[in-house]
Amino acid sequence: MQVPIKRSIEAVPGGMMVVPLLAGALIATFFPETPKVFGSFTGALFSGALTILAVFYVCMGASIDFRATPYIVKKGGTLLVVKVGIAVILGLIFGRVLGEAPVAAGMFAGLSTLAIVASMNDTNGGLYMALMGQYGRPRDVGAYTVMSLESGPFLTMVTLGIAGLSAFPWQTLVGAILPLLVGMIIGNLDREMRDFLSRAIPVMIPFFAFALGAGLDLSKVWQAGLLGLAMGVAVVIVTGIPLFFADRLTGGTGVAGVAAASTAGNAAAVPAIVASANPAYADAAGPATILVAACVVVTAILVPIATAWTARTFGRPEEVEADPLSPSEAAAAPRAGGH
Repeated sequence: MQVPIKRSIEAVPGGMMVVPLLAGALIATFFPETPKVFGSFTGALFSGALTILAVFYVCMGASIDFRATPYIVKKGGTLLVVKVGIAVILGLIFGRVLGEAPVAAGMFAGLSTLAIVASMNDTNGGLYMALMGQYGRPRDVGAYTVMSLESGPFLTMVTLGIAGLSAFPWQTLVGAILPLLVGMIIGNLDREMRDFLSRAIPVMIPFFAFALGAGLDLSKVWQAGLLGLAMGVAVVIVTGIPLFFADRLTGGTGVAGVAAASTAGNAAAVPAIVASANPAYADAAGPATILVAACVVVTAILVPIATAWTARTFGRPEEVEADPLSPSEAAAAPRAGGH
């Protein structure tokens, strides 16, 4: 007897990403001791997001032709400027209205300029790359090498006007790009290695998604309440729409733009770092951490669904006509219908 597991998962929009992610999040929320109880290989599945992502990076890099580098810089640079630009605009607006302090009472209690900026300007890179591995082209995945400049508190501090208190760690940036570059070198030196490694890309998506979900605590959404839920939805809408059009202007279908409309997991640590650098944000840091954490969870659930819908509506047919995939890219990128 055959059980249609794969077909059932793919019936869910973005299913290969969403279903394992939710499974990991539910276990992490209700049975948080599971990795410690079982340990060994089972425990590694819960904490292996970075390792799987590193392998994902190498395999994806192998499928990228060096001739696509100008495209990567253009695409990644455009998405970076738009995402951070939105955060800057909102920071200027809410900075004039709220200042550094959070809202003290009412239904918006805890909302602050710090929370808004931190949730808006840092894309969940692992989520973006996994979604592009399923719905986009290898070169679209490579665009995150430029977008990774969003990571950490640096741009949030710049937006808040205290950039001088933060130094950009070049080692971390190089470390994030290095696996992709190694993969690109291997794939461009040997086409057989490119084909071999490319086939592993879609297989890793559900495993990476599960590990990513295992780092999400759904109770954070409950703690943040409706405000946290609303902020998560706002991140997807407020950044997703401009990113969609920016992606189309750079030759894409809008899929990469929507896939970038999320909040990175490390963004939840940004409010505390900013507050330690500037005590003026001390009161805002606590509530902002909870709100940003809620945005991480909410966007991690909504963005795959929105990306799947965008790919189905605007994706593969138009993309092929505008910019045909090379044979290696066609092998690396699963069809948009495989969600």
